[in-house]
Amino acid sequence: MIRMRRASLIFSVILAISLSAFECFSGTVPSAQPDGVNRVLQYIHSDWDVLTRSMTRCDSIVDPKLPEAALLYLPANFPEPDSVKQLEHACKVRVEHLPIVIEHPGEPGVETISPQGLLFLPDSYVVPGGRFNEMYGWDSYFIILGLVRDGRVDLARGMVENFFFEIEHYGTVLNANRTYYLTRSQPPFLTSMIMEVYNAEKAAGHENKQWLARAYDFASRDYETWMRDPHLAGATGLSRYYDFGNGPAPESLQDESGLRRKVIGYFLLHPQLDRTYVVAKGSKTTQEATGPDYTVEVCDVVRTMARPGCETSSTVQLSADYYKGDRSLRESGFDISFRFEPYGAATHHFAPVCLNSLLYKTEKDLADISQLLGKNADAAQWKQRADDRKQKINKYLWDEQRGMFFDYDLRTGTKSTYPYVTTFYPLWAGLASPQQAQALARNVKLFDEPGGLVTSTTDSGAQWDYPYGWAPLESLGVDGLRRYGYTADADRISYNFLSTVAENFRREGTIREKYDVVTRSSEAHVSAGYQANVVGFGWTNGVFLELLQQLPKEMVERLAREQDASSAHQ
Repeated sequence: MIRMRRASLIFSVILAISLSAFECFSGTVPSAQPDGVNRVLQYIHSDWDVLTRSMTRCDSIVDPKLPEAALLYLPANFPEPDSVKQLEHACKVRVEHLPIVIEHPGEPGVETISPQGLLFLPDSYVVPGGRFNEMYGWDSYFIILGLVRDGRVDLARGMVENFFFEIEHYGTVLNANRTYYLTRSQPPFLTSMIMEVYNAEKAAGHENKQWLARAYDFASRDYETWMRDPHLAGATGLSRYYDFGNGPAPESLQDESGLRRKVIGYFLLHPQLDRTYVVAKGSKTTQEATGPDYTVEVCDVVRTMARPGCETSSTVQLSADYYKGDRSLRESGFDISFRFEPYGAATHHFAPVCLNSLLYKTEKDLADISQLLGKNADAAQWKQRADDRKQKINKYLWDEQRGMFFDYDLRTGTKSTYPYVTTFYPLWAGLASPQQAQALARNVKLFDEPGGLVTSTTDSGAQWDYPYGWAPLESLGVDGLRRYGYTADADRISYNFLSTVAENFRREGTIREKYDVVTRSSEAHVSAGYQANVVGFGWTNGVFLELLQQLPKEMVERLAREQDASSAHQ
């Protein structure tokens, strides 16, 4: 509570310098240009409205990933609201009801829904931007952080209400509200979102325990999604990512058209890494093939003017197991990375640090909510669940020798050796011991770059690996270090990331999805997945406000001076 009030004060002090600049939103020109940092704040403040969608806006229906999907679906047996009738008339939108009642993610029949379309949500919501024109599961937590810091609590609460609607009518918190996401969720931040909104309203003198009780019921239901097969991680007692769908993910077919060709080429050139992900069409194998066909041809290297000799081409496909891993990687949010083997092909075969830290945090939050609601027996049960998970995380995911948390390979019964920035999630969740926190703080140097925390130490060509840094991971890493008293590290990393965002904003006038934190640039040269560095951008906006408001005043002033000096030399 104290931290939030202090943060709001800092934001107000910074923003007050350029309040006149906001007149431009109503069509007037401000009398003076704001300083570098305030220019970013002005952009974020106005961008919430730019990125807001609702069932009363025509631009909500558009899907840049699948342009033909200009269709809005209502839940089965759900009466058509007047707002949808107006949208249908004003935007010439086709509206239909889903053909089945959905109670769980991956309900039989959801994969056959055609054509694809937007799923109805009752309240306004903020989208990330660009190709992501819908409300996303884990993006929304970081967007909500920013909305709360910027005084947009009603909009933040509406987004949480939308997640309740998803649980009620679509089976879980979805990856996002499109029909092709009905087979998977995303990292579970729901209780964190609930507590942000509840505490913000309480601080404003509007504590609402009735709403909290309703939120508790929905969060408890969604938690169970991760506590039953196939989301259980074997005999470990931990959980895993798992998409119920099969074959290529529909949203990848347009912007990631070359990905599967690269995957096949990679595994053919690295046969020691291929766990039958590439299957010859027509061969008798235990791995079922699926998806499109690809032709493989082996030729002599051209060294003269003569034509190279080539063997007869053969046809191959990617296996069903590869596609299950690829889809599950998308549920994790880390698409694409080599963290769960190349191209994330084995995601569903790992118990991940990130997911299980988030579930620990969920259990702790539900224990706290139970206590607030006077449900003492429930609180004791949630606390026991959290204690049990902590013990299992320490058993399976903590590497004492290396001083880091690693994902656990369910097939080999061994920990991964892939250093990844999610090793700091247990700090954010509060499950690490002081000794573990000290070891993790010593390993900050592995990820510490001039522009912030780098996602991994491996340059795989994928966007969720080196050299890229992502706002949500900066936020979680910084908060975790700060929680355990490593303030100098937290302040330095925050400052480096904030200045990277601000410098690139000064040059481009936009905020991006991700940054190259090694070169402190918004230039992205991704070779695996979609190529764009998307403009907007919801979670970067939110994290910028969050990190800025946690910085000491003198560092905020230094950041402003440096940005002013850079602007003066342009």
